[in-house]
Amino acid sequence: MLKAILSCALAAGIAIAAAALPSVAAADELETVKAAGEFKFANSGAYPPFSFVDDTNQVVGFDVDIGNEIAKRLGVKGVAVSTAWDGIIAGLLAGKYDSIIGSMTITAEREKAVDFVGPYYRSGRGIFVATDSAVKSLDDLKDKTIGVTLGETHEKWARERGGWEIRTYKGLPELFLELKSGRVDAIVVDSIPVMVAMKDNGEKVRKLETSDIDGGAVNIGIAIRKGNPDLKAAMQKALDEMMADGTYEAISMKWIGADIR
Repeated sequence: MLKAILSCALAAGIAIAAAALPSVAAADELETVKAAGEFKFANSGAYPPFSFVDDTNQVVGFDVDIGNEIAKRLGVKGVAVSTAWDGIIAGLLAGKYDSIIGSMTITAEREKAVDFVGPYYRSGRGIFVATDSAVKSLDDLKDKTIGVTLGETHEKWARERGGWEIRTYKGLPELFLELKSGRVDAIVVDSIPVMVAMKDNGEKVRKLETSDIDGGAVNIGIAIRKGNPDLKAAMQKALDEMMADGTYEAISMKWIGADIR
């Protein structure tokens, strides 16, 4: 019940922030970014290979490289900021960073609060269980325990579908640990990072064959505050040029092993 209340509170917070938005930014922020000499972009830091903490305690990944490259093309320094996913939009609206480059699904609800640059890649929903799990289908998960990341669109989907207990976590590393320990029976997440973890880290999980979930490919975008057409246009131009000159593909191959645009 508490998790449901928190999820509803997050949605309500976005709606309230969106209603108050006209007073947030009086001038386009492109010049502010250039004057500051840096472009701050947020991610969860807990979503490998898109954003995660490496052995040197630095936040790295696909999203970080994309953010730094956009900053470079804006003529400033990129600064990655890691924050909890369930408060990431609130942090943007509060001015704690200039953008969210954190693998955020573009949804109608989020578009009420922020503008999106992109999409910069596409992804889809997957339901994963331990390799040796007896679960073979969605029906087998009835009354079981499902793990999701708090604030993601997958949490909303899991709650709307119902029929199972839901536990929320900060990110993919926690979800893997909970699945391995048996504290959850399945996790509902974007497929790409899990498939990469299976290939690179030997994660012993299995994707359920599901044709009846709302898990078709979704657009992933870069969020900025509303009322900033110049910043939006400059970021879109940088992204388009990256995709045209091979830079995007190189970043994607480095972290994902495939071109995911």
